[in-house]
Amino acid sequence: MSETIAMAEDDTVAAPARPKGAWRMGAAQAALILVLLGLWEAASWTVLNPFWSSRPTLILQRLWTLARSGELWVHCSITLQEAGAGLFLGALVGVPLGIALARAPRTAKVVEPVVMGLYGLPRVALAPLFILWFGIGLFSKIMMAFTMVVFIFMLNVMEGIRTIDADHLDLMRSMRAGRFYLVRRVLLPAVTPWILASFRIGVGLALIGAVVGELIGANRGLGWYVEKSGGQLDTTGVFTGLVVLMILAMLANQIIGFVERRVVKWR
Repeated sequence: MSETIAMAEDDTVAAPARPKGAWRMGAAQAALILVLLGLWEAASWTVLNPFWSSRPTLILQRLWTLARSGELWVHCSITLQEAGAGLFLGALVGVPLGIALARAPRTAKVVEPVVMGLYGLPRVALAPLFILWFGIGLFSKIMMAFTMVVFIFMLNVMEGIRTIDADHLDLMRSMRAGRFYLVRRVLLPAVTPWILASFRIGVGLALIGAVVGELIGANRGLGWYVEKSGGQLDTTGVFTGLVVLMILAMLANQIIGFVERRVVKWR
């Protein structure tokens, strides 16, 4: 009894340490970013030519100008719409395909060469074709982002299902568990961490797909702004667009991490 009470007291004492540890980690991450920005700023005044590398203070001024004019929100919203729609469309298609192929190993063996060939295909080279097929609107960029992430979801889900203990499935079947019950109670909980990991990987790839589509043909978006700035030899504009893309990717990763901590509590 005394050991149980001692363990409960230890848990009570240790519980508040998590928020404190999270704050410390956040402070360390913020400090690292500030140090890197400080080194960049110092180098731009001493070693580097700001014409080629710009500097954080100039980028901050440009961000302020774009935010005041409303142009920043327009470009961010367009790129986020393209990347977000492509990411979720990739999940909607890739997850069921991964489950279906994992549940049909013979079919998976047959289609594996084609799947891996398409996965290894440089989708960036398809951007001109997508512009030709789907036009210069949002849909071509959504499809570009979709092709960048759909195989990530499919392959990760297949691998996640393969890690499920076969004895566990046999036990459930021996208890007359139906197929849909197995999917809902065994397969989906097992692949949820893999799906969330796919979202983490897919965020950056979806942004790449959207930006590549904008570089080929667009009149708005962060990719278009970077391409326009590069054509005008505006290094600060190029770095501003890239910094905004990095910030969006980091924020999306933090959101997915927050969801992961709430959904997969046993980890």
